[in-house]
Amino acid sequence: MQKTSSIDRPKVIPFSQMIIFEDEHFIFINKPAMYSSLDDRHGDVFSIIRQAKKHDENLQLCHRLDKETSGVLVIAKNEMVYREMAMLFEKREVMKIYHAMVQGNLQVDELSISAPLGQTAKGIAKIDKIDGKPSETLVQTLKVYRHYTLLACMPITGRLHQIRIHLASQNFPLVADTTYGGTMPYLAKIKPKFKEGKWENAEPMMKRVALHAYAIRFTLFEKEYHINAPYPKDFAVLVKLLEKYDLM
Repeated sequence: MQKTSSIDRPKVIPFSQMIIFEDEHFIFINKPAMYSSLDDRHGDVFSIIRQAKKHDENLQLCHRLDKETSGVLVIAKNEMVYREMAMLFEKREVMKIYHAMVQGNLQVDELSISAPLGQTAKGIAKIDKIDGKPSETLVQTLKVYRHYTLLACMPITGRLHQIRIHLASQNFPLVADTTYGGTMPYLAKIKPKFKEGKWENAEPMMKRVALHAYAIRFTLFEKEYHINAPYPKDFAVLVKLLEKYDLM
């Protein structure tokens, strides 16, 4: 029987430990990777909505993140706050900033990637110039390494896997995003004199799509919200290793 990897079976983290900021209107959490935002048909016990309802049955998710994506998630404390936040999202008055590690060197300052997106019957995003919905992502370089680039990505629209497919369309797929052309990152490819025996059994530097919802910004109830979510351990380790072994 094949052994289930740790990336498939996440550690149970109490909801209270995910909270990074809370006031009378919202709870902001740093969602761990491999937690679904909503319950799926398999009854995912790690879903954020299930954990949130255990914490307070009135809580409602204002948006969602892909299962593999970590980072800041906004949760309303009641129905009125949820409706107000939904209107902000509809009017595109919420700024979301993702940090993404991609393959290759990309030096840009607010590059706009626009491509209409659709999806296959299996839920895979694709560029669809006939029936696709208009989609735009702004991209800015944060740090260039020898083999990789750290980007800040600001989706103007919110389509399925938008950042992932937009970057892949520019030949800069996300690290470990094998669905859209990315490959697993191995230390052997960047560390000098890496032993071959060690390489054979090496684990990748990151096992899931290298995308983190780093910040969210909006104004509501006469208050400005600027919330940042620190990198989780796997993303932080990837950056640390690149800083040590992959500098230009």
